[in-house]
This record gives sequence, structure tokens and C-alpha cells, in this order.
Amino acid sequence: MKINLLILLSIIVTNSFSQVSKPLPVIDMHLHALRADDQGPPPLKMGLPFDNFGAHDPKNDYGETFMQALKSGQWSKRSTSSPLTDDSLRAQTIKAIRDNNVYAITSGNINVVRKWHSEEPKRISNAVYWDFGIAKRNKLNVDSLAKLFKSGEFSVFGEVAIQYEGYSPSDSAFEPYLKMAEALDIPVGVHIGPGPPGVIYLGLKKYRASLHSAFVLEEALVRHPKLRLYAMHAGWPLIDDLLATLYAHPQLYVDLGIISYDITDKEFYFYLERIVNAGFGKRIMFGSDNMVWPETIPFAIERINKATFLTTDQKRDILFNNAARFLRLSPEQIKSMY
Repeated sequence: MKINLLILLSIIVTNSFSQVSKPLPVIDMHLHALRADDQGPPPLKMGLPFDNFGAHDPKNDYGETFMQALKSGQWSKRSTSSPLTDDSLRAQTIKAIRDNNVYAITSGNINVVRKWHSEEPKRISNAVYWDFGIAKRNKLNVDSLAKLFKSGEFSVFGEVAIQYEGYSPSDSAFEPYLKMAEALDIPVGVHIGPGPPGVIYLGLKKYRASLHSAFVLEEALVRHPKLRLYAMHAGWPLIDDLLATLYAHPQLYVDLGIISYDITDKEFYFYLERIVNAGFGKRIMFGSDNMVWPETIPFAIERINKATFLTTDQKRDILFNNAARFLRLSPEQIKSMY
């Protein structure tokens, strides 16, 4: 009887510890399902964060300079290396979202997203990564996208990465897609902010820094007032443009994206605090923008939780509540995540 009592007490203690230690849920509005070599031949080192973005002599090839920095980790004191295979990348990313109680809006090649979802249907929600090049190659036009969304298999249109092609989301060429998303009530996540440093010289010659400005969203928002739209990467570093756009368009949200881990603490907290201080803390959503570096997920979450200028409620808003509202999750859906 004594032995049984000890076993029972052990089970109670273990269960109690498990319940206490389980992290609160996080909604990641910006995760990618990629292949291991989609960012270049692995392993590649991502700064956590980058301490600097180097200094380039134009007599040299910038692509070689950039790849050397990712291979050596020379731009950062701390870095994380990408997995070597597709299977290990998928397994490590799924482990990271399980360990950190993350529910992720996940985009990438449609078939890769489907595979990841089949392994973790509870935590991975399918999203469409899209630009005009992908539309042409994969026949993802307005009609075929509408069928995907109507089927319920895919629920978010984003990441829309047309900034890399030199397009503004308010461009007339993108108008039919916004009209479709508004009509079907599909949330849209648009890349507004940084790509890789020096991205123009990595082959994407139409990319422009001026398209970091949240002002490029204005005409699209005015034409589609019922559209659920969020600016990925929060328009960094053009904070004044972002604040003015958030003030003028109360339906606009942002996710933090890559700035949640790749820029310095001082710069990230400065930018985040400006948004919160201006009164827009209810429209900031967490986004890891994890590509091929699963460690960025817990690192980015920890950065929010360590922000001394945020209250406990503000942290929960950023990590969960704001996205739950934006996605219009039901009380039953929210309860199932805790």
C-alpha cells in the first residue's frame, strides 16, 4: 500500500508539473514550409541576431560576399545553422512548434505545405505563398486560387511577395487578387519590409527599398475596406510611414516577421516600442518568418517575452490574442489551443 501511495503521489506531481510547464499558446502568422536548399546550399547560418550587415567593396561579387557571411556566421556573435535535409528541416520545425505550443499559418510550395500539414494537421494551417512568377509557373491565377480557398484546404493568401518583383500591392495588376480575397473573406499577408540585405544584388533587380513603406498599401485598403490585410515585417524600418498608415486605416494589422530575430535587440525593441507607444498594440501579431532555421521560432518568442516595456497583457496580445481576433477564431477553437 505504501509503494502504491508513492507511485500515486509521483504521478500527481508529474502531471501537475506538466500542466504548469506547458507554454501558453502562440499563433505564428508567418511560417514557411520549405526545402532545405531553398535559401542556398545548407548548412547556412542565420544570425540571432545579426550584429552587423557587413561592408561590401563593389569590385567584388556581392552574391559571394553574402553567401560567405551565411556560411561563416561572420556577421553575428550567435547564429543557428540550417538542417541539411528536407526531412530534418520538417521534423525540427514541427518539433519547435510543438515544444513551444505554436499554431502556424504556413506558406511555401503548395505540395510541400500539404506534406507538412499531413504530419501536423492540428498546428499547421495552410497558406499560399504567391507572386506573379509563381502565378505564371504554377497556374495560380485568380480562378485557381479561388478554388483552393473555397475548398477550405487553404485559409490565408500570403505571403504575397510581389515586393521582390517591384510591385506595390496597390498596383492595378494585383487588383483582381485583392478583389477575390475580399469577396471570399480570405486574410491577406503582404511582404512590406526587408528581404535579404542587398537583395537587389542577389538577382532580384526590381526590388526597391521604397516599397518598404506601408504607404504602398493605402490605395488597396481604400478600394477594399472589408479586406483583412496584414503587413508582414511591419514595414521595417520606415516606422513613421507605418504609424501613419495604421492610424489612417484601423483595419490594418502587422506581423513582426524577420525583424523578430535578425536585427539587434536595441533596434527591434525600439521599433516595437514605437508601435506600442503610438497606441497600436492591439494590431501587432507574432510572426517568426522561419524559413530554414527552426531555432528562430523559440528565439523570437523569447524576445517578446523578455521585452521589459511590455505588460503581460500586451505580450499575450502580440503572441496570441491579436491574431485570434484577426483570424476570427471561435471561443471553441481558442479553448482547444490551451
